[in-house]
Amino acid sequence: MTGQEPGLRAKATRAAAWSGMSTIVLRLGSLVVGIILARILSPEQFGVYAVALTVQSILITVADLGLSADLIRSDKPDRIAPTVATLGLAMGTTMTIITVLSSGLLADLLGSPEAAPAISVLAFTLALAGASVVPYALLQRRFQQREMFLIGVADFIVSTTVTLVLIGLGFGVLGLAIGRVAAQIVSSALQFVLARVKPRYGIDRSVVGPVLAFGLPIAAANMLSWGLLNVDNIVLARVAGATALGYYVLAFNISSWPMSALAQVVRSVSLPYFSRSTEGGRGLAALTAVAWAGALPAGATLAALSAPVIEVVYGAKWLPAAPVLAALGVYGSMRVVFDIFAGYLYARGKSGGVLIIQIVWLVALTVGMIFATRAYGIVGAGWVHVVVAAVVILPAYAIALRGTGVRMAEFVRAAWWPTLATVPAVLAALGARWLLPGALLELLVGGGAAVLVYGALMWPWLRTHVRAIRAGGDSAIVEVSDE
Repeated sequence: MTGQEPGLRAKATRAAAWSGMSTIVLRLGSLVVGIILARILSPEQFGVYAVALTVQSILITVADLGLSADLIRSDKPDRIAPTVATLGLAMGTTMTIITVLSSGLLADLLGSPEAAPAISVLAFTLALAGASVVPYALLQRRFQQREMFLIGVADFIVSTTVTLVLIGLGFGVLGLAIGRVAAQIVSSALQFVLARVKPRYGIDRSVVGPVLAFGLPIAAANMLSWGLLNVDNIVLARVAGATALGYYVLAFNISSWPMSALAQVVRSVSLPYFSRSTEGGRGLAALTAVAWAGALPAGATLAALSAPVIEVVYGAKWLPAAPVLAALGVYGSMRVVFDIFAGYLYARGKSGGVLIIQIVWLVALTVGMIFATRAYGIVGAGWVHVVVAAVVILPAYAIALRGTGVRMAEFVRAAWWPTLATVPAVLAALGARWLLPGALLELLVGGGAAVLVYGALMWPWLRTHVRAIRAGGDSAIVEVSDE
């Protein structure tokens, strides 16, 4: 840390705006494609692809090795970039080879032998991600979210076009996998172009140790985080079968609509911002409160209107997913806050603390998921997420943050009003469900009523907090040199 960066807050704000727009646009596009696929594919086919994507999602975090996070926060990125590039490429390629060779075994272990070809195809995204770790990290470091938006648009267009064409030609689930690889090729190439980075490889032995010491706990934590997002898929595939998994995955995807938009904005700016900020708990509490004010009503209203959402968007054949969506809507709100906490701890060099929390989380969730799924099916699997998050993970983050001088009382003071204001908004949505006939009316009137009630109650609070965040002095911000 070598001085002041008076433009940091402005850069972070612009990046957040671009990230928010990017997420909203791309999520809407994904929603349309998801609706089309849900009406073309059967729940069983959805489940088979979910198994393959589960394997790819977990392994791609290993290919990164936490290298991108270290490059984002480093005070000498040019020095460590060749080493990071070499480690990323080597690890990604190795994981691709291992995954292709073991795809059949992995598919059998997850109870879906039909997923083996899709796992093999998706494995090539691991090498591509490893090869582009440096330009990706530099785009994030520089708050170049406009460029990330352009990359995301190109990725979406290629993925959608290739997937729909191949499904139309009869490729089925394999078409989804090939479309994902094609999109990854394009997005990886664009990352190099827009970051204006030429591939540079080499190993600096004095750099390897510190890079791995910081990155490996993050890689492990990220892998566990993806494990948390996918352990339910693994358990359901083994215990309940591919059809039940198809219903569950649909509910999980819907619950991710609003939450992923908020979480993506948070992740895109939190690490580079907190790495250079000295505002500490005050800035963290303010950001968390604003994110909670968006996440909680979105998740709670989605839970209240889960059945009409599914019936209107996907059709009545998917209604068994509605009770799962109710639980996952609430859980998604909590994950947004946890993402902020994790970003803050990473920026403070506490990657080991996040790793411990992820281990505890994975163990508690796995045990709970096995028992709840056997007893209550996919509905039990959904509510286990909520219970573990509230009873185990929130206290764990409170302890970790206390070690950095942050007290949970600051968050309670900042977030109590959004929590209270959500209650009448949800009641308005439920009232529409009880009083109106037809899923479409329930959704439109219930959603509109929730937005109006919450907006009326929250407008003064939100305006005050946004002004406070903007007004925070840049004098407390320090610079990380890009030498």
